[in-house]
Amino acid sequence: MISIDLGSNTFRCIAYDCVDHTFGDDFEQIVKTADRMHESGCISDEAIERVLNAIKDADKQFDFKAHDVRAVTTAAMRMAENAQEVLQRLKVEGGVDFEIIDADREANFSVMAVKHRLDQLNIASNSFVLIDIGGGSTEVIFIAKDTMQSQSFPIGIVTVAQQCATPHDVKKLLSELLVPVKKYVDEYHIRNEKPQMFVNTAGTPTTIAAFLQGMTYRTYNVSKINGFVLTQAACQKALDGLIALDEERRATYVGVGRETLIVAGVVIVQMFYELLGFDESIVIDDGVREGVAIDYCR
Repeated sequence: MISIDLGSNTFRCIAYDCVDHTFGDDFEQIVKTADRMHESGCISDEAIERVLNAIKDADKQFDFKAHDVRAVTTAAMRMAENAQEVLQRLKVEGGVDFEIIDADREANFSVMAVKHRLDQLNIASNSFVLIDIGGGSTEVIFIAKDTMQSQSFPIGIVTVAQQCATPHDVKKLLSELLVPVKKYVDEYHIRNEKPQMFVNTAGTPTTIAAFLQGMTYRTYNVSKINGFVLTQAACQKALDGLIALDEERRATYVGVGRETLIVAGVVIVQMFYELLGFDESIVIDDGVREGVAIDYCR
């Protein structure tokens, strides 16, 4: 089967064998679904065209008609005033029928994928806090044994980056946006023990981990990402290195379309270390896309 996750910034697909329970070919393209949504409340025609082009490119690789396809979409589509119109266009012009999933299901899929990967890495997965920073929202998820508690917050790298000109501006905006997040985390800690570890998933932490290991967007190697220990100090090192590059050079490392967003993304990641009280995190590449596939084949 083919699993598709249309996020607020990225269109991602992966093949999954339901018999062997193994992942195969994957595909990723930056589409910036949430581009300028903070101004209009709608997904733009330009963004729709980028998504349609990504569908066509992915179809050439996978041949969607030859497989079962499960396609989901998240925060940008949840918030967009024109969501149903957009979904209809993607179905008619792109041939893919997307389902808008709510924040709870999004969190469930992410956790399913992350726990699966942690188990494969022989890392205990019974107590952790998972931060999933997307283009339009951030999911904060606490796992304690077999229980999960999650909440979605309207903090995304696209929406934040497009309101800020400098890292200082990002920090200033986040100091306001993170107030309800801090309240949620503090309330959890009052009632529960602090998680044993901090896990980071989604494009920003994986890009940081790749950059620190000298990978470009084209030489990205997921086997060197999953399980990577990312310290708070290393985040600052990555931020300094990325800021020093011009946008063209930065794009070779982070991908075309992400070069203007990544600085804001790194600052968001940094602030979660402080908020959660951790000095390091485990980076996992798997997310909603992989969770959708695992769930489909159960």
